[in-house]
Amino acid sequence: CLVYAGTGLLQEVVYLVSQGADPDEIGLMNIDEQLPVLEYPQPGLDIIKELTSPRLIKSHLPYRFLPSDLHNGNSKVIYMARNPKDLVVSYYQFHRSLRTMSYRGTFQEFCRRFMNDKLGYGSWFEHVQEFWEHHMDANVLFLKYEDMHKDLATMVEQLVRFLGVSYDKAQLESMMEHCHQLIDQCCNAEALPVGRGRVGLWKDIFTVSMNEKFDLVYKQKMGKCDLTFDFYL
Repeated sequence: CLVYAGTGLLQEVVYLVSQGADPDEIGLMNIDEQLPVLEYPQPGLDIIKELTSPRLIKSHLPYRFLPSDLHNGNSKVIYMARNPKDLVVSYYQFHRSLRTMSYRGTFQEFCRRFMNDKLGYGSWFEHVQEFWEHHMDANVLFLKYEDMHKDLATMVEQLVRFLGVSYDKAQLESMMEHCHQLIDQCCNAEALPVGRGRVGLWKDIFTVSMNEKFDLVYKQKMGKCDLTFDFYL
């Protein structure tokens, strides 16, 4: 479960809510076959074409590169944003854990690359603002990772409405419990670096100087945007 931006955790919650699945079942399946990544060659478009509607597809692409059906309002998109300080720490740990990337630079260098838009998928600042410009669109649900920890019940209710599924009161309560269980499993898994899923982990690694530089860059690149984040919970 990749929780550096929250999308890995979100995909499992979305699958659980949309299918009424059990968290234990999700743990036994290859979730990438149920939610294939649009831009990955494997499993690739062949599996996406075989899925029956409504299909669940994952992507990290900027809004402008997503299929025209989404731009035209014919498809729905759920976007997960995470406060960038926690994101860059978790993203760094993720890069270090991958055999294919095996990043061995310092966090300071990695953070500089992030602030200078030199990591995969381009600028996070442009990516998040581009989706935020569409957050009021009827076919877009813009979520924040921190809200999953702060008010999971409201987020699940938003997903239920947005996905057009229905549950009675008892089923909804059971779904909430399953989502809590799923988040606990993902954020406390032994395979993950300790605390990678918690809010505020940036405080353990940012120096005062780094934090000041990051705040300056953030203000420069996000100053005209009214999107806000919780950096502490």
